[in-house]
Amino acid sequence: MPNIHNFGAGPAKLPEEVYEILRSELTNFNGSGISLLETSHRSATYLKLNTDIQNVVRNLLNVPDNYKILFIAGGGQGQFAAVPLNLISRTGTADYVVTGAWSEKAAKEAKKYGKVNLVVPETDKYTGIPDQSSWKLDPNASYVHICGNETIHGVEFDFIPDTKGVPLVADMSSNFMSKKLDVSKFGVIYGGAQKNIGTSGVALVIVREDLLNKALPICPSILDWTITAKNDSILNTPPMYAIHIMGRVLEWIVRQGGLDKMAENATKKSSMVYDVIENSNGFYYAPVAKNSRSKMNIPFRIGSPDGNDALEKEFLKGAEALNLIQLKGHRAVGGIRASTYNAVTFEDVNALVSYMKDFAKKHAK
Repeated sequence: MPNIHNFGAGPAKLPEEVYEILRSELTNFNGSGISLLETSHRSATYLKLNTDIQNVVRNLLNVPDNYKILFIAGGGQGQFAAVPLNLISRTGTADYVVTGAWSEKAAKEAKKYGKVNLVVPETDKYTGIPDQSSWKLDPNASYVHICGNETIHGVEFDFIPDTKGVPLVADMSSNFMSKKLDVSKFGVIYGGAQKNIGTSGVALVIVREDLLNKALPICPSILDWTITAKNDSILNTPPMYAIHIMGRVLEWIVRQGGLDKMAENATKKSSMVYDVIENSNGFYYAPVAKNSRSKMNIPFRIGSPDGNDALEKEFLKGAEALNLIQLKGHRAVGGIRASTYNAVTFEDVNALVSYMKDFAKKHAK
C-alpha cells in the first residue's frame, strides 16, 4: 500500500499505532469475546472505558476537580446550541468574539436563544485577532465565547483572553490536546473529536460545576450538561466507538510524551510550512497575521494574495500524484490548506515542503 500523506482538516489523520490497536481489538474488545460495537453501554466493560477516558483527559490537561468531563453526541456544532441553552439564562445575553467561520456559526446559533453581542467588528475577511484592548465586552454577559482555532481561516489564539470575571467558553475542536492550557481560566472548553483527538460523532466538553443547573427550560435533555453529568455521559446510548477511538488517541498522546511534546511538534511542523511560504519570494501567500497563525491549519494561496486558480489546481493535482492528499482549501475561502494535527508526522510534512519548494521553483516567474 502506498504511503499516504493525509493533511485533511477533519475527519483527520489518526496515528498508525492507534489503527493497529483498533484492528486488534475490533472483534474482541478487552477480552470480552465480542466487539465494542455490539457491547451494551451499561456493561461493566463500557463503564470502565468511560471512566478510564475521563481520567486520561483529566490527567493530560490537569483538569481541576470542580470540572465535569462529558462525552456528548453531535460534535462541535451540537455544542453551538448547547452553550447558550445551558448558559445564557443568567442574563439573557452573551458575548461572541468572531474570528472566523466557526465562531460566526456559533454566534448565529446562539441568537436563537438570547441576545448576542459581537465583541469585535463584523468582517468577511478573517486574517487575525484584534487586540483585546479594542474588544467591546459586556460586563452583563452570561459568558464570552471564542473559537480557540479557526479550522477554515487558520486563525489561532496564542493567549487566553481576560474576560473580567465573565465565564470564558472556548470551542477548541481543532486544537484540543495540541498544547497545555490552564483549564481553571475557562468556564467551558468543548470540541468535536474528529480533527485532533479522534473521529466524528462525539464532542468532549469540560465544564465548571458552578455553571451547571442553569439550562433554559427548552434545552433538550440530550444537550443538557447537568443531566449528562448526573448520568456520567450515559443518559442514552452514547457514540461508544467514537469515544473509544478518542480514548485510544489520548493514550497515544500520553505515550508520545504528553502535551509538551505535542506542542513542540506542532511548532516545528507548522514552522516548516510557514518557512517555505515566507521564503518563496511572494509565490506563496499566507493570509493570516503572523501573531495569529494557526499551528494546526495552514491556509495559503499561490501566485497572488487572491490566488491563481489554474496554478492552485495544478498544485493539487501534482500533490495527489505524490499521495499528498486533502490539501484543497475550504470551499468558503479556496486556495490550499495543510492541517498539521498531532497525528501528522514529520515525514508527512517533509514530503509536503519538498513538493512546495519544487513546485515554486518550476512555476515562479
